[in-house]
Amino acid sequence: MEQVRLKKGRDKAARNRHPWIFSGAIEHTTGSPEDGDVVAVHDQRGRFVAYGTLNRQSQIAVRLVSWHEDETVDRAFWQRRIGEAIARRSALADDPNTTAYRLIHAESDLLPGLIVDRYGEWLVVQLLTLGVERQKAVIVDALREILAPRGIYERSDVEVRAQEGLAPTTGTLAGELPPETLEVLEGGHRFLVDLAGGQKTGFYLDQRENRARVARLAQGQEMLNAFSYTGAFSVYAAAAGAGPITNLDASEDALALARKQMQLNDLERPGDRYDLGDVFEVLRLYRDQGRSFDTIVLDPPKFAPTRRHVPRASRAYKDINLLALKLLRPGGTLVTFSCSGGIHAELFQKIVFGASVDARRDVQILASLTQGPDHPILLSFPESAYLKGLVCRVLA
Repeated sequence: MEQVRLKKGRDKAARNRHPWIFSGAIEHTTGSPEDGDVVAVHDQRGRFVAYGTLNRQSQIAVRLVSWHEDETVDRAFWQRRIGEAIARRSALADDPNTTAYRLIHAESDLLPGLIVDRYGEWLVVQLLTLGVERQKAVIVDALREILAPRGIYERSDVEVRAQEGLAPTTGTLAGELPPETLEVLEGGHRFLVDLAGGQKTGFYLDQRENRARVARLAQGQEMLNAFSYTGAFSVYAAAAGAGPITNLDASEDALALARKQMQLNDLERPGDRYDLGDVFEVLRLYRDQGRSFDTIVLDPPKFAPTRRHVPRASRAYKDINLLALKLLRPGGTLVTFSCSGGIHAELFQKIVFGASVDARRDVQILASLTQGPDHPILLSFPESAYLKGLVCRVLA
């Protein structure tokens, strides 16, 4: 097998099971491996470190998949890893009230670059790296054999593929094309999802447990759901007995679907609102109008996809949190999130602190939130902790 030899002292992270080796850590490559091939990684003294898939077009030149020298990374290897990841979600598979969840979470399931989500009888797959792109047929065969889905749909239409030298691609990989709108269950609530055109793979599956927490907090409370998208937080809250809910989003189509979700769950109420507009501008308008709320949910899109975006993203996060804190009544609750990989949890808390200082509000943190357990965080891979959330209470 072709080998990648690391520079002196550049093997520690890999030995500690971090799955990425950057191009700058590589001294040289032996043999003539093609990008996408499995290679053996050795330290400068020639000692085995791990196996991984090579891609010299990417800054992350090797994605590690095994640290066992006696293991063969072949078709059976990929099938076994996929089966193990799916088996870890058996509790969700046995829950009749939830039919949409993540089955494979890339590096955290020791399958770098592979995302698989279940939506009822359909699976949605994202192949984010060249290594798993080369294994596409094996992956599809394994999913069909283990789960026998009605269809497998690919949503590899994300920007990160360009960094791997891959073009975006979508379409049916096996079985039937999913319907334009598919109904799924989450926590007993009914949701309509668009697998082909919706955000991420169709739905924000990582917020399932946080939606349930918000529902408990919002009972009897007037709530603002900012960046509401298709209204999942609102459905949970309304079902739990929340007061009037304002859904705020920049997408008219998303708001129309949010209203439809409420109707689907027999939760349509005359006091709820669906406000269209730029969240930053509309929050200022609410402030100028003297509006206030008991509970505010801020779940914005990714402001900082990379580190170079962090300064601008930090200002944006501070701005929306400052405005939200000014709109909360005394004793009110702010549930605020960041899904930006470049914004770590400590920095996010500092940003919200800065917003509280400028808002001249005393604020307590009641809880820290993260993604659901079907989106696990690998201890050796801190980058997998991408979703950060805080539950804050305004004292006065």
